[in-house]
Amino acid sequence: MCLSSAVVSSSLRQYHFVDQKKTWTEAQRYCRENHTDLVTINDMQEQNDIKQLLNSNSERVWIGLRSTDTWIWSLSDPASYRANESQYRNWSDNQPQGDGDCVYMDCGNGQKGQWHDAKCTEALHFICYNDKLVLIRENKTWTEALRHCRNNDMDLVSVDSEQMQQRVKMSITKANVSDHVWLGLRHSSVLGIWFWVNGQTVCYDQWAPDYNKDLNKCDTTVRTGAIRTSDNKWISRPETDTYNFICSK
Repeated sequence: MCLSSAVVSSSLRQYHFVDQKKTWTEAQRYCRENHTDLVTINDMQEQNDIKQLLNSNSERVWIGLRSTDTWIWSLSDPASYRANESQYRNWSDNQPQGDGDCVYMDCGNGQKGQWHDAKCTEALHFICYNDKLVLIRENKTWTEALRHCRNNDMDLVSVDSEQMQQRVKMSITKANVSDHVWLGLRHSSVLGIWFWVNGQTVCYDQWAPDYNKDLNKCDTTVRTGAIRTSDNKWISRPETDTYNFICSK
């Protein structure tokens, strides 16, 4: 078997090798019921992350690429991808050959994780993924949003890098009629600082120029941080406002 670890995590996703053989459609259904989806591979970094699950033994695993009129990912929502991400391919030489409409990754026989087409009815092992960011399309106060995330073994998202900012930016394109989306940012009027709910102070930031407007009104309500959907900048808002929010696993 080509299994080196059941789970591998990147900074944004968690990948799961499933030690069961299923058709492509059955694998997709399993992943959607138990995780986020059958795995998508958007760039070389994600390709390498997934290869950590596999060693040099001969093992073929379904990935989430399938052909209808064109090759598309199981996660086909264009809002989930940055420019050209959904077009990343790692075909083996002389592939695809037209042998089938679904795609597997081969980590054996010197293939180094290259991709092949195959009949979707073939039974193979497969890889699912969990996205570590979850957009909740319900309007809640900041405190209600924090409680919702924590009740579901998550937390309001902390944005500590450009990579995470880009992932949050992609997530908020699917926000439901919400001018702002809550982040895990809170202001301490006593200390005069912003901090994340994970305990970190704010180093990386994307504050809007007017983010601190009315910040001195903390005597009426605590100020918390949200990302503005119009320009992806962070802004200070009263915690009693109600917006969509992002939980982080």
